[in-house]
Amino acid sequence: MDVVIRGKNVKVSEPLRTAATEHLAKLDRYANGFARAEVDFSEERNPRIADNQRCEVLVHVKGHLLKAHASATEPFAALYAVCDKVEHQVKRLKDKRVARVHPRRIRTQRVEVPLLDEEEDQEELQPARIVKTKEFTIKPMSAEEALLQMDLLGHDFFLFTSSESGRAAVIYRRNDGNFGLIETAG
Repeated sequence: MDVVIRGKNVKVSEPLRTAATEHLAKLDRYANGFARAEVDFSEERNPRIADNQRCEVLVHVKGHLLKAHASATEPFAALYAVCDKVEHQVKRLKDKRVARVHPRRIRTQRVEVPLLDEEEDQEELQPARIVKTKEFTIKPMSAEEALLQMDLLGHDFFLFTSSESGRAAVIYRRNDGNFGLIETAG
């Protein structure tokens, strides 16, 4: 396990380095030996920002990249918050791997859908299921044309065949207002 700790606009103290290394070492029980973890501490210089201590973690786990960030008033609090987020991501990744290898161990996740019984006012839980399926033909188009189609439909993503590469691609709206493009590998 290789842990790289860096500080941007801030000097990282030795107790903070030790805490970061110890907390990331706990992920090893879920990740079965991740190769590398990068921890970046930074400080926002804006006096209006109360949570000015920021911690970002990037973990390389067997072909996957897990990334999380958190801000707090103290660097230790930001570290603990981001480690909790990364631990949750590693657990989810492990659950997906186990589900893929052992398909009969898959449990249906239950989503709370209240159903009122007229005889008994008791709520029951129903398992999540696919309730709608769509089928449509895909014509080759450029990413700009797909973006226009996505906006016309009012969706947050759009599946299309790229006219440049001939492969399936998805264009999607990011949280920051920009757009992302995902293409399948050849």
